[in-house]
Amino acid sequence: MPNANEETPSALSQAQNRAVSELLRVAPVADDLARRFQEAGFSLALVGGSVRDALLGRLGNDLDFTTDARPQDVLKIMRPWADALWEVGIAFGTVGAQKNARVGDADRQFQIEVTTYRSEAYDRTSRKPEVSYGDSIEEDLVRRDFTVNAMAVALPAKEFIDPHGGLEDLASRVLRTPGTPEESFSDDPLRMMRAARFAAQLDFEVAPEVVAAMNEMAGRIEIVSAERVRDELNKLILSPYPRKGLSLLVETGLADRVLPELPALRLERDEHHRHKDVYDHTLIVLEQAMALEDDGPDLTLRLAALLHDIGKPRTRRFEKDGRVSFHHHEVVGAKMTKKRMTALKYSNELVKDVSHLVELHLRFHGYGTGEWTDSAVRRYVRDAGPLLDRLHKLTRSDCTTRNKRKAAALSRAYDGLEERIAKLQEQEELDSIRPDLDGNQIMDILGVGPGPVIGRAYKHMLELRLENGPMEHDSAVAALKEWWAEQEG
Repeated sequence: MPNANEETPSALSQAQNRAVSELLRVAPVADDLARRFQEAGFSLALVGGSVRDALLGRLGNDLDFTTDARPQDVLKIMRPWADALWEVGIAFGTVGAQKNARVGDADRQFQIEVTTYRSEAYDRTSRKPEVSYGDSIEEDLVRRDFTVNAMAVALPAKEFIDPHGGLEDLASRVLRTPGTPEESFSDDPLRMMRAARFAAQLDFEVAPEVVAAMNEMAGRIEIVSAERVRDELNKLILSPYPRKGLSLLVETGLADRVLPELPALRLERDEHHRHKDVYDHTLIVLEQAMALEDDGPDLTLRLAALLHDIGKPRTRRFEKDGRVSFHHHEVVGAKMTKKRMTALKYSNELVKDVSHLVELHLRFHGYGTGEWTDSAVRRYVRDAGPLLDRLHKLTRSDCTTRNKRKAAALSRAYDGLEERIAKLQEQEELDSIRPDLDGNQIMDILGVGPGPVIGRAYKHMLELRLENGPMEHDSAVAALKEWWAEQEG
C-alpha cells in the first residue's frame, strides 16, 4: 500500500502494516466489489472511518466506500451483488447494502455504504445540507470533517491516499480539519460536536485551532436539527471516555446550547461536600456508573447519571447554620430531565425511564442504617419497577465521598437493602406485586360492576398488600368488606 506522504516518519509505517492486515481480512468483499465498479468503468475506495479504524487495528464489519459513480449507477452495480439493499440515504448520494461473506473460517455479515464523491454545505438559515457531487477523490476528502477521517485506500490496487496528513495526526492522536476549522464548521456545524465525540471515542486531543473555532462558532449549532444533535450526544455519552467529550462541550460553550443544564452545575456546591463542584461530582458519578455496567454501555443509566443532579441550581438554599441545601432537587430535576430530553427528541419511553431514575435517586438515603420496614422495601421495589437494577447502580455511583469510612458505611447499608430485597423477592415475588384480590374478585365480592369504585377498591387492596405483605384469601375478603362498609357508611 504505497504512501502518498513520502516523508511520513518510519514509525507510522507500522500503522500502515496494521491497515494492510486489516484490509486483507475484508479483501474478499472489498476487492470483489471494487472489481465490479472497475468493470463498469468507475473507481472505488475504502474511506473515512473505515480507513482510520483499519490503521488503529479495529476495523469491524461496517465498511464505508466512496466512488465517482452516481447513485443510480451504484444501484445498478450493487443490486445483483448485495444480499440486501436500501436507498434511505440516496438523496445524499449514499447507497446502503448488506453482504454476507465467508472470511477465513468465519461467516460474516458486512454493512456497507457507498457514497458518491460529494461536497456539502449548509445555507446560513437551513437545517439540511445541500449536496453536490464531485469528480475526484481529492475533492471528496477535503470536505471531510477531520484529517484522520480524510484518508482513503483505492481498490483493488490498495493505494493509500492521504493528502491532508491524516496518518501523522492519527499517530499523534490529534483531531484537525483538512481545511480551516472555520470553513469545516461553517459547512456543517454538527462537526463541532463530532470533535467532542471523537475525542471521547478515541481518546484523542483536539487541536488548539479547532477548539478556538468551536468557541467562536458555538452559536452555529443552533441551526442543526435536534435529532442530529441528539444522535451525536448519544455516541459521545456511550463512548469509553465521555468525560473528555462532555468537558470539551462545556469549555467551548456548545453545551450551553445543546445541554445547558450541565454547565449550570459548575457554579453549585454539593450539599455533603461544600467544596466540591456538583459538575465534577456529576462526571465522577457517570464514570462510576459506567464501571458497574454488566453488558456494554447503557444509555439509560448513563443519561440518568449525567442528569441526576440538574435540579440543584434551582433548589439551592443557604441555611442559617451556613449549610447549603437542595431540598426536592430530585423532583425538580426529574421535570427538567423530561423537558430537556423531549426537546432533544428522545423517545417517550427513554424520557420516562431516565426522568424516573432521576426522581428516585435519593430515595435510598432514607434507608439510614436499615430501619426501613418491609412495607418501605416493597414500595421501593414497586416504585422502581423494571428500573430497579439501574437504580441500584445509580445510587451506588452517587457516592463520591473521599471519606473511606463514610463510603464503606453507605456501601454496607446498600448491600443490606439489596439483601432484604432479594429475601422478600424470594418470599413474595416482589417484581409483580398485585393485590390479593383481582378486579373480577372485587366486583363479585362487592356485587358492583366495572367503574371508578372498583379502581379505588383495587388501590386500597394494593396498599394493604404493600403494607402487610401477602394475605390469606379470607383475610383479604374481610379487609375488602371492611373498607366497603366504611365507604357506604
